[in-house]
Amino acid sequence: MDAIPQRPVSYPDRYRLVRKNAMDLGKAQASVMVPFEAMHKAASASGALDQKTKELMALAISIVVRCDDCIAYHVHDAIEAGATREELEEAIGVGVLMGGGPGMIYGTHAIEAVAQFLERTD
Repeated sequence: MDAIPQRPVSYPDRYRLVRKNAMDLGKAQASVMVPFEAMHKAASASGALDQKTKELMALAISIVVRCDDCIAYHVHDAIEAGATREELEEAIGVGVLMGGGPGMIYGTHAIEAVAQFLERTD
């Protein structure tokens, strides 16, 4: 049996790269990115649903749409909003439910991202 690779992807590094590239895109395409950032802030702000719940929803959607960079971003932001490991794991379960077989594969990516981000704080 082949050895299981250890941490082939760094989700914290992926998060930092996405943030940097988004800033670069914002400079290149301000007319697109300024309204997008405003929409992001408005959509993720606490209202009837708190910010943590919205980030957990975004994590589940990230699994369904098979976006590793989105997984990194929303795991990070859910933790920043106060999500616990158990809440993150349940959101991953919802993503797997809604994403079927491919969702299960991306759920494994998300559980790795949770482990990597929480290593910094556990």
